[in-house]
Amino acid sequence: MKTKVYIDGQSGTTGLQIYDRIGARDDLELLRIDEDKRHDLSERKKFLNAADIVFLCLPDDGAREAVSLIDDPNVRVIDASTAHRTSDDWVYGYPELSPDQREKIKNGKRIANPGCHATGFISITAPLVRLGILPKDYPLTCYSLTGYSGGGKKMIADYEADSRDKKLDSPGIYGLTLKHKHIPEMKKMTGLLNAPVFMPVVDDYYKGMATTIMLQNRLLNEKPSAEAIAERLSHYYENEHFVGVIPFGENPGTLYANTLEGTNKLEIVVCGNEEQTSITALFDNLGKGASGAAVQNMNIMLGIDETTGLE
Repeated sequence: MKTKVYIDGQSGTTGLQIYDRIGARDDLELLRIDEDKRHDLSERKKFLNAADIVFLCLPDDGAREAVSLIDDPNVRVIDASTAHRTSDDWVYGYPELSPDQREKIKNGKRIANPGCHATGFISITAPLVRLGILPKDYPLTCYSLTGYSGGGKKMIADYEADSRDKKLDSPGIYGLTLKHKHIPEMKKMTGLLNAPVFMPVVDDYYKGMATTIMLQNRLLNEKPSAEAIAERLSHYYENEHFVGVIPFGENPGTLYANTLEGTNKLEIVVCGNEEQTSITALFDNLGKGASGAAVQNMNIMLGIDETTGLE
């Protein structure tokens, strides 16, 4: 019997990307609401309760509303919004965090898909904290480059307009209040005692992400070199398919944020020397940073090869 899947918010960027990844699969039955009824609560409720797995690709308030409409206790939910990422009642959907995290996702009913910037930050910071290298009170800073697709339909339209604003030709630094919506999950899922100083940057390319932290090695436990940090991270992720570490010294000299566009891969690049280290996570903000991660989590929940539909 095919697994019934419903995407609530099927016309948004993330919803469309999820559909692209699963639309042709013969193990799934996609439930499709009529376009003119996608804001009809009674119709949405019918579809939400008819599915085995629901993807929520909605603003935060819409995601909370959708969850409230689900009466069937057997319906499993993957929420791509920010609404439930720090809730103790939801499982955080980054399976590479640990074998225990993957098992929680497999058995979970409510999965909160990570934010794109948060995925990059957590992938490089959480292991360092867990390995005892990065003190939990370290005054961490992070910057993260993203393609404009991460801003949704309006931003995509602005960047792709024939007579667009000239300022869009250059990188745009935003989140200037230092209160970006991904920061709470970044802090919680890494175990840091203090929120990082986080600065996101959007640039004139469609998709791809490069999230970077910079470290003073003398302030780290054991005062490891950049090469030693790379080795420890490589060991941490050695059995993972989608997340890996580039061998130290083998980086190409220049990192491009769109290197892994169109994939569900995340590659970690460690650079530096004995005194200082930079660590960058390269991935697709619409892949491992959003819809690809959501499909990976669904595969884990279904107990099938988690690479299904993602290669």
